[in-house]
Amino acid sequence: MIQLIVGHKGSGKTKALVEMANKAVKESKGNVVVVEKDVGLTYEISSSARLVYSDEYAIAGYDAVYGFITGLLAGNYDITHIYVDPVFKMCGRDFEAFTQMVNKLDALQATQEVNIIFTLSCEPEDLPYHLRDMMIENW
Repeated sequence: MIQLIVGHKGSGKTKALVEMANKAVKESKGNVVVVEKDVGLTYEISSSARLVYSDEYAIAGYDAVYGFITGLLAGNYDITHIYVDPVFKMCGRDFEAFTQMVNKLDALQATQEVNIIFTLSCEPEDLPYHLRDMMIENW
């Protein structure tokens, strides 16, 4: 399942993501991965989660994010949750490219049972209509 935490800058998206990831670590019977742009969450994310810094892997662009996520899943079938924060800072604010990546990841869901959660710094009304169904309400 792909879900989106959507809100303007400073609205608490990252805090919500941290809480969700730490809860998933406690409840999941598999592995939790958090992909962060830099080292800002080092002490907030449970040490039981795998924290990955996208800058260390030169992840830039939505094709790179897709490849990175699918690579994680190919290398570890026990991943149950992947959290990506903040995807627009990694790749730019390109709704069309983001939508294409989400569609490819959604197609992957037929073979993988993993929850993928992205944070997006934008207003909900800025999202393409078919992505709005993926928004997490009242995070």
